[in-house]
This record gives sequence, C-alpha cells and structure tokens, in this order.
Amino acid sequence: MTDFSVLDLCPVPEGATPAEALRRSVALAQTAEALGYKRFWLAEHHNMAGIASAATAVVIGLVAGATRTIRVGAGGIMLTNHAPLVIAEQFGTLESLYPGRIDLGLGRAPGATDRTALALRRRPEAVNEFPQDVLELQALLAPLQPGQIVQAVPGAGTEVPLWMLGSSLYGAEVAAAFGLPYAFAAQFAPAALMPALGLYREKFQPSKQLVRPYAMVGINVVVADTDAEARRNFTSVQQAFLNMKRGRPGKLPLPVDMIDWNEAEKADVASTLSCSFVGTPAAITEDLRRFIATTGADELIVATSLHDHAARLRSYELLAGIAKTPA
Repeated sequence: MTDFSVLDLCPVPEGATPAEALRRSVALAQTAEALGYKRFWLAEHHNMAGIASAATAVVIGLVAGATRTIRVGAGGIMLTNHAPLVIAEQFGTLESLYPGRIDLGLGRAPGATDRTALALRRRPEAVNEFPQDVLELQALLAPLQPGQIVQAVPGAGTEVPLWMLGSSLYGAEVAAAFGLPYAFAAQFAPAALMPALGLYREKFQPSKQLVRPYAMVGINVVVADTDAEARRNFTSVQQAFLNMKRGRPGKLPLPVDMIDWNEAEKADVASTLSCSFVGTPAAITEDLRRFIATTGADELIVATSLHDHAARLRSYELLAGIAKTPA
C-alpha cells in the first residue's frame, strides 16, 4: 500500500486534562515511529476544550524531541492567524533543532469560531492576503538574499518544506499554482475530495520544492480486534461531530452503545464522516485499497481520536499491519 501517516489533534477525553492529552500524544508519536508511520502532524485549533494542540509549534517541538526519525509537522498552521515572520522563526527554530524532520502545512481557515478569531486579533481581510503570505513565508525560509533587510533567525536558509492544506477547491488552486504538495481533509470534508484532487493535478506547476503533484488525503480510521469494538470506539468520534453540529463542542466523549440522535442528525454526521474506515483489519483492508486506487493518493494521513488511549494505540498498531500487506 501507499505510505501512512498520523494526524493528531491532541484530543482531550472526558475525565482527562490537556496535560494528559499531551503526554498521550507523545506516546502515540513514539508508537507511530516504532510502527513505521511516515510523519506525525499536529493541528492548530483554538478555544476548544477537546483539543490541546493550540500552541502547535510548541507541541511539535515536544513530539520531535521525544522521537528520533519520524517526520513531525503542522497539519496545519492557520497562516492567517500569524505574521509570516513569526512562523518562519518558529519553524526555522524547529528545523534547526531537528534537521530534516520538520513539515509545515498551511491553511487559511482560523481554526476557531468567529469570536475566537477576534480574540486572536485576526483581521477579516487576512483571508484575501493568504497567497501573498505564503510567498512571504517561503521567501523568509529561503536562503538569505543580498541586501535582504528582514530575515528570520533561525529560519533563513532552512527551506522547511511547505504543504498546502485544504477542504475545498481553494487550497487545491494555491497548491497547484505554487507547486506544493497538497493535503486534503477528507476526514471531515469528503464532498470536495475528488474535484479538489482533479483540479490540483490538472493545474500543477512544477517548483523548486516539487516537480510533480503529490497528494495526501486525510481519513478517519478505527481498527480493533472485533468489528463491534471498532464500531463502539468510533462512537466517540461520531458524538464529537454531533456535539459540534449542535453548537456544543466539548471534550472527547466516552463511547456508547447507542447515540442519542435523530435521523437527520445521524445522516448529517454520516455524510461528514463518510471517509471513515471502521472495523477489523479483515473488514477494512479492501476498502482502503479501493479508496487509494480511486483517489490515487500518494499518502494517507489518519485521524483516530479515541477516548481510550490503549484502544487508540492498538488501532494504529493494527493499521500498520494493513499498511505493510502486499497490494
């Protein structure tokens, strides 16, 4: 199969603290490294009780310092929340500490509600400046130019590889125009997956960083020793999305035997999470192969937010076994 990676939101389960969630993320990264996963990415979200990775660069440093070989990065940094110089300095520092292991995925969403975006001092017009901010960041990470007045220290010359993230056609357009690898968030926005991948590949322009398109697709995967156990563990993810749709986000819920929802809510959550693979290795292996063949994904990045830490580690262990099976 293709390469597999890990997308971690540092989920904070009900009954746990952010400190515990961060320790569990470190343990997951160490497990992922031992199992042969290619990279371990963390995402920027703000003002969310169930996600502990808001200070994304700090958590990346924590994880990179606790591992040795796996690539560690952002999936992603919401660039419209930050000055490009600050991000160049942060990721230049990370690359200086952990050379050859840092990725910088970029998105333009706030990773927050409108009110939280205001608290971040995010300007509404920043969305329109996103392409220019990407170019500015890229220049700050490039080798220092003669007469360059503003430089990132550390940062200049590190050439941290940039990725473009997306859940719509916009990210595909920018990734193609700038010749960047593209990561699509099908784990929560599956509807635009195939159009976005098609647009990215059709319009891709080779760059110094990348000569041909490279697409990574985010999916949800929950694997267990029995189908029933996998389905029950997955109810934590389903409840988390249901709570967000109800406007009541919180910590990651305990799994349940039956979710209290109406048919419209059930259908809505099922649509949102349609790029999810839940069951035993035997039950999901062929589905994963078909998905890879259909999308042409060069890499899959897997989100598995489970309430029970041991079940989460076990899911990634079983998935690693699937990934190593011959096509």
